[in-house]
Amino acid sequence: MGCFFSKKSKRKSEKEERTPTTTTVETTATGSAVPLGNNTDEAPKQYSWDKREKVDPKDYMLTGLKDANVGRLPGKLNGQQFVIQECENCNIYVFDHSATITIDDCVNCRIVLGPVKGSVFFRDCKDIKCVVACQQFRTRDCKKMDVFLCCATQPIIESSTGMRFGCFQYYYPELAFHFKDAGLSIFNNNWSNIHDFTPVSGESNWSLLSESAAVPDYVPTPDAESEFKSVRILTDPTRSIVPLTKGGRRKDSDESCLFVFFAGEYTTANARKLIDEATGKGFVLIQTKEVSMRPEDVKRVFQNNADDLVEWISKGPVIALELNGDGVVEACKVISNEVFSGTKVFVSDNKNTSSRDVDNFFNFADMQMGL
Repeated sequence: MGCFFSKKSKRKSEKEERTPTTTTVETTATGSAVPLGNNTDEAPKQYSWDKREKVDPKDYMLTGLKDANVGRLPGKLNGQQFVIQECENCNIYVFDHSATITIDDCVNCRIVLGPVKGSVFFRDCKDIKCVVACQQFRTRDCKKMDVFLCCATQPIIESSTGMRFGCFQYYYPELAFHFKDAGLSIFNNNWSNIHDFTPVSGESNWSLLSESAAVPDYVPTPDAESEFKSVRILTDPTRSIVPLTKGGRRKDSDESCLFVFFAGEYTTANARKLIDEATGKGFVLIQTKEVSMRPEDVKRVFQNNADDLVEWISKGPVIALELNGDGVVEACKVISNEVFSGTKVFVSDNKNTSSRDVDNFFNFADMQMGL
C-alpha cells in the first residue's frame, strides 16, 4: 500500500507542477483580460471510454414481475447476458440473441428465448412452459417443465422432476440471423438426449412430449396489442427454423437412409428442400448434424466411397440427415437424381447397408461434438 500511495502522490505533485495555481493574463487595449494557456473556450479532450453508451443493468433483467406480458424486441440485447428472476404467471418473450440466460425462482410462466450462445440455466423454477435454443441447457431443483428445445450439446437436468421435452418449433423473421450471431447450427439439436445427474432407481424424472405437441398449446403467441405486435411469429412445425426431428423416439421402420450434403453456396437451403421432399412423401426425419470432417474421418465414415469425397470436405462442414421409412433409400436416390443432380451429395446405396451408413456417420459426429 505504501508504494501505491507514494506513486499517487508523485503523480499528484507532477500534475501540480504542470498546472499553475494562478492564471497568467494579458490585458488588451480595451482593458479586458484574456487568459493565456488555459483557454476556457476549448472543448475538453474526448476519450474512447467517454463516448461509450452507458449500460443500464435493468435493461438486461426481468425481476419480481407478476401477471405481466414482457420481454425484449429484436436488437435490444445484441449478445449480452440476461437474467429472469422471481416472476409469477408471466408471458416472457426474448426475441434476440444473448450470451447466457439464467432463470431463477419463477413460477407458472411461459417463456420464449431467442438463441443463446452459451448456457440457459433454470434454477428453483416450477410450472414452466418454454421454447429455448442454446449451446447448453441445464436445470436444477425444478419441477414440472415442458421444454421445446434446440440444444447443441446434451441437455442436463439435476434434482429436477416432471421434466418433458419436445423438439424446438418456432419462427420469426430475425431468428435465422440470431442463430448465426449466437454461433448455433439449426442442424445440431440434441433435444431428446437428456442426461439426468440425479436419477432415481425405478423412476424417471423426464420424458418426451407427444409427437403431436404444438407450441401454441403450451406457450401463447404475444397479444396483438402488445409491444411485440411487430414481430411476425409462426409456430407451424413446417415453418420452424429448426427442422422437426423424431429424436430418441422409437422408429416406425427398420429402414433408414443417410443423406449428406457437402459444403456449398446453397447447402442449408438444399437440406431444407430435401426435408420437404422426403416428409412430403411420408418419410420421417430422425436426426440431423452439421459437422466438419478431416480426410481420415471421411475414410472411416464413408469407407469405399471415400476417395470421391475427400476433396469436398475442405470446402466446409457437411450437413447429414437420417430419414426413416419403408422404401426410404430408393426414394432418396430418386430425389437426389431429380432434385439435386448438380449438387455433391452422399446417399445410402441400398437398404442392406444403409443402417451401417447411419451408425458410422452419427457415431462419428457425436464423438466429434463430445456427446
